[in-house]
Amino acid sequence: MAKEDLSIARAARFAELGHEGNLDDKTRSELEGAAVGDLDARARSSALGALVRSFDVTEHDVAELTATWLLAVRDVDAAVRRRAGELGPKIVGVATVKSVVIAALIDLLGDEEITVIETAAWALGECDLTSDQCALAVSSLAQITIEHDQALAREAAAAALGALGDPNGLPAILVACTDKPAVRRRAVLALAPFSGPEVEAAIEAATQDRDPQVRRAAEILLQATKE
Repeated sequence: MAKEDLSIARAARFAELGHEGNLDDKTRSELEGAAVGDLDARARSSALGALVRSFDVTEHDVAELTATWLLAVRDVDAAVRRRAGELGPKIVGVATVKSVVIAALIDLLGDEEITVIETAAWALGECDLTSDQCALAVSSLAQITIEHDQALAREAAAAALGALGDPNGLPAILVACTDKPAVRRRAVLALAPFSGPEVEAAIEAATQDRDPQVRRAAEILLQATKE
């Protein structure tokens, strides 16, 4: 069997293991090793996903899973880092030291790969954060929303700020409401948790936007306020 086929086969096998429920120690150890040591990025991603799907909530397993995930967020391959970001909210939900996981997700916002940044922003928006953790996340997300040179990153960060609903993120969302069309659309929707004259003015302006999707986003918000 060719090397490529072997890699695909390993990834498929790891994925199947993740659907088998509680794993024995030998299989879990194999997945932990593969998640950080397999030579193929697809296999590493698959093994990491299998671990998260099948882990047993014990103090030992949580510690091992968190340690493996923390290695994955620093993987040399962007696909593995992106997969780790996708799994971030689940890790936050079970981790004993959640602040370490949140810090790792915030670090991913500085990744060189745009899709990793997009995923990390989404993950932070899905996490249940303490006030201190939220302040750190909002600060980083707001900076990306205003300053990042890639529209996809600004769009994802604006959406995450809306998901978090922290008032400190509102100024950045308002700036994003004047960005490119795709960013404006997500930014307008991100205004949903907020209220006040500035928010009302931004939504009203969006109803007159030259882009139909931005206008539609504003209409959705206005309709929601009437219900």
